[in-house]
Amino acid sequence: MALSSTVVDADQFHHDLSVSGLNNPGEVVPVDDDGKPKRTGTVWTACAHIITASIGAGVLSLAWAMAQLGWLAGIVILLFCTVTAGYAATLLADCYRFPDPDSGKRNYSYMDAVKVYLEGGRMYKICGWMLYLNLATIGVGFTITTAKSLVAIQKSNCHRKNGEDSPCMFSNIPHIIGFGIVEILLSQLPNFHKLSWLSKLAALMSFVYTSIGIGLSIAKIVSGHGGTTFLAGEDQSLSEKIWMMFIAIGDIAFACSYSLILFDIQDTLKSSPPENKVMKRAVLVGGLTMTLLFMVSGSLGYAAFGNKTPENLLAGFGDEMTKAFWLLDLANLCIVVHIVGAFQVLCQPVFRIVELLARRRWPKSNFITDENPVRLGKMKFNINMFRLSWRTSFVVLVTVIAMAMPFFTDMLALLGAFGYWPLIVYVPIQMHIVQNKIGKQTLRWYGLQVLSLLCLLISLAAASGSIYGLHKRLGEYKLFQFKE
Repeated sequence: MALSSTVVDADQFHHDLSVSGLNNPGEVVPVDDDGKPKRTGTVWTACAHIITASIGAGVLSLAWAMAQLGWLAGIVILLFCTVTAGYAATLLADCYRFPDPDSGKRNYSYMDAVKVYLEGGRMYKICGWMLYLNLATIGVGFTITTAKSLVAIQKSNCHRKNGEDSPCMFSNIPHIIGFGIVEILLSQLPNFHKLSWLSKLAALMSFVYTSIGIGLSIAKIVSGHGGTTFLAGEDQSLSEKIWMMFIAIGDIAFACSYSLILFDIQDTLKSSPPENKVMKRAVLVGGLTMTLLFMVSGSLGYAAFGNKTPENLLAGFGDEMTKAFWLLDLANLCIVVHIVGAFQVLCQPVFRIVELLARRRWPKSNFITDENPVRLGKMKFNINMFRLSWRTSFVVLVTVIAMAMPFFTDMLALLGAFGYWPLIVYVPIQMHIVQNKIGKQTLRWYGLQVLSLLCLLISLAAASGSIYGLHKRLGEYKLFQFKE
């Protein structure tokens, strides 16, 4: 099917998708101006979604990124990426409606906005593939990260019982399968509007494990065992330093990529006050929170370990603070709970677009369109057989890939590098130019182009670093590597 069909006529199908699910069958619900059930989201639910999508386990790698870049470049790049991501997100927020940002027709997804503002074309198709490929594959990385956190808890318990010298090798497979089963169940939540409770829980977990990492870093520094740091990063060969800096830049940039689901978040907000104004406040609060945690975690982690900072900040404390094992176990458990929620937040747009396409392609199919009422005790809900089978199949596929390819997280960095510039920066800027009729060769136009160019350079550097890292680490893994 041509990608030009992937961003479909929202008027015809979004209502059908939104009303299916956990509301009582036959229940008459209040509706918004577009006929969809009345939205109830607030600035705080939007903040929870943003924090869940951005402050993931990747925040624990920022200290390693700081170690590669040094204090000067590390702080500058971290501030630049977070501020740029926030600015681009505010531009996107004004594009939720067309043509008027306050009262125009709704754009339910990122690609709906690209279609109306940039009038389709090649960029529209390229962005579509990049967007949904990135969102779909992120689930594999989440699954692998979850398994590693659970294995870390097992290893911690094993070393306490059998001594630090015991091998303590454990398989990822049971944890990956268990995570897949949980996500199959949660994937039956019909749409993004039903995820606010899960995002709030996930956001809370991200604060807990980030705070544990920060607290242990402070304890290490105060005890006088902090690492040796440098203004310009680790002293190593020039070529190796450049490659490591490129990888570090990518880690920082990808941590600020919540704009991919910004429209899905904005589509949950109440229509009064205007969604774009509420979304901008959410971006400000969520962005400042994200920047603060990124800066504190990265800086204190680097100060604690210096040039020996591990890729996962928590991993470095296991050998040095054996008495804090319960804190590390709690942090890893919080990572697991956070990723359970983040998986749904980032994969729901993928579920929706496929269901939207199926309804457009086969509008008379009972298998695709029928909602079957089910009662379990006092609880009533609808089951759609296509939704059940497609979402289950997706999670099963993600689970199998995670088991077969433990090196997939390195591949995700490459996909993220290719998608960062066009999706996070270039397209929002172009839509802003069209919406506000900014003339070429004006001062504002030049400023936006310079910003876009700088982010393109970051994307190219990150892509180069990802290719180098993937080539370097592929030899360390095998397909279906059972134990680590």
